[in-house]
Amino acid sequence: MSGIGIDRDDVIVAPSLLSADFSCLGDEAADVVEAGADWLHLDIMDGHFVPNITFGPRVVAALRQRVKVPLDVHLMIEEPERFLGEFVEAGADIVTVHFEATVHIHRTLQRIRDLGAKAGVAVNPGTPVEVLRDLLDLVDLVLVMSVNPGFGGQAFITGTLARLKRLAELLATSGSAPYVEVDGGINRDTADRVRRYGADVLVAGSYVFSSPDRAEAIASLRGR
Repeated sequence: MSGIGIDRDDVIVAPSLLSADFSCLGDEAADVVEAGADWLHLDIMDGHFVPNITFGPRVVAALRQRVKVPLDVHLMIEEPERFLGEFVEAGADIVTVHFEATVHIHRTLQRIRDLGAKAGVAVNPGTPVEVLRDLLDLVDLVLVMSVNPGFGGQAFITGTLARLKRLAELLATSGSAPYVEVDGGINRDTADRVRRYGADVLVAGSYVFSSPDRAEAIASLRGR
């Protein structure tokens, strides 16, 4: 993924601000960046696609003023195509939409790129990764959800490993090389498992933000 200054030789850690203290979100973001976070993962929820509501473009814009790392914006919203411009304008470097959330997925992914951001596509645990076969040349990132989206602190779904294996097979035959991101139930143990199956971006919320030593938690996700 050119243009955002990340070395692909090491796993990328993207703490999810869903688990941060919202009363001091800017300070929380700055703290995990200081602790070694590569990206920040922002879960945008609308109360329709998922049963929760979080924040919108204005919060993204405020965070953009506090941190310099890439903002990995995950749109868990229905008809995400309606808001792409607002999130890119707010400072999103990567915009990920759900395969399940938009009828015109090809058009939506191309629009993200046209706006100047990197395009990501996410699939829920119940969606076969094979649906991505004809999208891989349009994306910079594939997000494999390892929990059902909507809430932090959920347990990792072990079937994710088989899905990552199938995705690796798809990528090997496609000639495409998007980042493979995993989100949900990521901690020291599950991070080690998903890394072995090809994940190179790890989203971790409660594991990082609840840790008394966030730098140690982030390092542990890299296997250090």
